[in-house]
This record gives sequence, C-alpha cells and structure tokens, in this order.
Amino acid sequence: MSKSKIIIIAGLAVLISAFFLFDLGQYFTLQYLKAEKDDILAFYELHKLGTIVIYMLLYVGITALSLPGAAIMTLAGGAIFGLFTGSLIVSFASTIGATLAFLVSRF
Repeated sequence: MSKSKIIIIAGLAVLISAFFLFDLGQYFTLQYLKAEKDDILAFYELHKLGTIVIYMLLYVGITALSLPGAAIMTLAGGAIFGLFTGSLIVSFASTIGATLAFLVSRF
C-alpha cells in the first residue's frame, strides 16, 4: 500500500473518530434543529452567503465521510433556504459529497 493511501485512510479514520468521540451527531437531529431554528434563520438573514457556504461545507463533509445526518441536513436546507434555493444548494452539495466519497473509496 502506498504512503499516500495510508495517509488518506488515517485522515479519514481521525475525522470519523472525532465525529463520534465529540458526539457531533447531536447537532444533526430534528430536536436540535427545532430548538435552534429561530437562531439559524436570524443568522441566515444577517449572513446569507456565509450561511450557504458553511452549510455546503458541512453537507459535503458529512456526505463524503458517509456520516449519519445527511437526511437531516437536507430537511434543514429546505427549512432554512426555502424550496427552490434549498433544493439547488442540497443538489450541488450532495453531488459533490457523493463524488468525493466515490473518489475516496476508489483510490
């Protein structure tokens, strides 16, 4: 096995372990989203582009690492951004994340 593959596998293992070690899954539940909906919407109104970029990075990361929470992120995208904008953002983010997951598993 080449050195670069070992580094990629080790990096993925660290990221996935950190997700479960720090219990980051608690932030990807419907209860959390319901509790924080007003704050998230207020932040979105103040920082539209920043919110979209952060959301896309989170969605791509969750999808690329095959972590649980993509369905919740999809629902959150619709709730935060609305039907049209949310569908557009989720489509791009999920496609990029799935492509990265494929590339990681392929190489």
